[in-house]
Amino acid sequence: MTHERMTEAPVVPQPVRRAANGPLRTLLAMALMLLAFAAVAAQLIRLAMSGDTGISSTLSESVGHTFARPDIVDRNGRLLASDVEAYSLFADPARVLDRDDVVEKLATVFPDLDRAALRNDLSDRTRRFTWIRRGLPPKTAQRVHDLGLPGLDFRRELRRAYPGGTLAGHVLGYVNIDNKGVSGIERYVDDVVGVEAVQGATLADRAPVRLSLDVGVQHAVESELADAMRRYEAPGAAGIVLDVETGEVLASASLPAVDPAHPGMSLDAARADKVASSTFELGSVFKTVTIALALDKGIAKPETSIDVREPLTSGRFTIKDLHPSRRPLSVAEIFLHSSNVGAAKLALQAGAPRLQAFLQHMRLLEPIKTELGAVAAPQVPQRWGEIETMTISYGHGLAVAPLQFATAGAAIVNGGNRVLPTFIKRQADAGQARVALLRPETSAALRDLMRRNVSGPDGTGRRADVPGYAVGGKTGTAELPGVGGYRKKAVISSFLAAFPMTRPKYLVFVLLFEPKGTDESGGEVLAGRNAAPTTARIVSRVGPLLGMLPRAAAAGRADTAFDGTTPAKYEAR
Repeated sequence: MTHERMTEAPVVPQPVRRAANGPLRTLLAMALMLLAFAAVAAQLIRLAMSGDTGISSTLSESVGHTFARPDIVDRNGRLLASDVEAYSLFADPARVLDRDDVVEKLATVFPDLDRAALRNDLSDRTRRFTWIRRGLPPKTAQRVHDLGLPGLDFRRELRRAYPGGTLAGHVLGYVNIDNKGVSGIERYVDDVVGVEAVQGATLADRAPVRLSLDVGVQHAVESELADAMRRYEAPGAAGIVLDVETGEVLASASLPAVDPAHPGMSLDAARADKVASSTFELGSVFKTVTIALALDKGIAKPETSIDVREPLTSGRFTIKDLHPSRRPLSVAEIFLHSSNVGAAKLALQAGAPRLQAFLQHMRLLEPIKTELGAVAAPQVPQRWGEIETMTISYGHGLAVAPLQFATAGAAIVNGGNRVLPTFIKRQADAGQARVALLRPETSAALRDLMRRNVSGPDGTGRRADVPGYAVGGKTGTAELPGVGGYRKKAVISSFLAAFPMTRPKYLVFVLLFEPKGTDESGGEVLAGRNAAPTTARIVSRVGPLLGMLPRAAAAGRADTAFDGTTPAKYEAR
């Protein structure tokens, strides 16, 4: 058998061949990656150039902040303003399930809710935060919570609380929704004392701001002014109690009042601050300054006789007295009888330049400032001629803020020294530099005239007398300006007083705006029938609050009173 040898052909390895489309796939992948990066870059550039702040807005709104403020207290430590914890309601539009349901249910809690605006805010699903209401009291927050609406939540924030309500509202001022001071002492706290930006409801760790106000005195003044508005049917009133030695304001009231917890009330023109933010022609109280000029500059003495029997004329203007005298009057009688003609003649003897310089010296022609900010600037006549000199002498033609005039009045009665008004309590040893505005003899003479005007039978301020307090003062009845001239039946009645006149410690300035002639005032609108008795009621209330009890009249002397030194020397009547 023949065996054939079988042989296999050797396997020859073939070279590996690359796919013909390999390079194409690589190029395609790289192109896709480049396109993706280009798209991302283009989107980033578009967002940067569009100025869209949606993301940053959402982040900033969701963080939020408020300001922690120190307490505000009166001179005796009684609380006037403080921070409290409040709840602020916000929504996350992306989590709101039914915006219409949310809007309608919230409207049952907040009747004044702007439904269209809230519905519009909740429609923007790209937003993650929008405020609904801030500073809610716990009871209102609980009502919202009980609605059980998804997408709503609360944040705890600080809110300002004023336990006295409207008490001293104009002095305290306002804060905004972020608890930052906007006006009044609240603005002073931000600018001078300092506040802290905080998250949540973190209270400030600062000493309270102590004011010069006395809560008891402030309440008494506001109460008596409100009573006077009812008695004399006056739509407005204002009052100041000032320490004539230190310049501290013990009370500053302007009615109708404002509530510092409701800033919107400040938009009502009738509620404007009449003490420091408004100016008025004050009428015959200004004769106090005119006679101070005449005495201080040696133009006249209290016994100097002035012929006031005939009216004065200047061009088309005639100046006359309400009750003309049939004989010449002394300077003292000009004050006591409140003679316009007499005051005008004294001003003419001084001359316009000297009158203007004296008013400037008494700081009645330039703006002054307090912790509340700038006091309303005086309205000075553009032309200062003969008629302006005469009318300014008795309080017309020059308008000043009552607070500014009160500081000049303080200098007149305190021995002639300048007073810088303040709403912050001054330290006992923080004495002011004594700047003499008047000679002590001038101040003494004016004190005597003011006391005689109240205690004497012929004075216009008889109804301001308070037994045992030796009150002295001057009346003022000024016609209010209107279209084409003065409104004869619309007046400001005022009374500038100080007590005790043996050694004045406190000044009281009362103003009633457009009082009517009622049965209480005998049908008259004169200050002697309304502002003067109002001042008496205020003095009788605030005197004891200030540690001054009236002394019994000794040996029938109506002017006997305490010496104004220490409360221990005052005796009960």
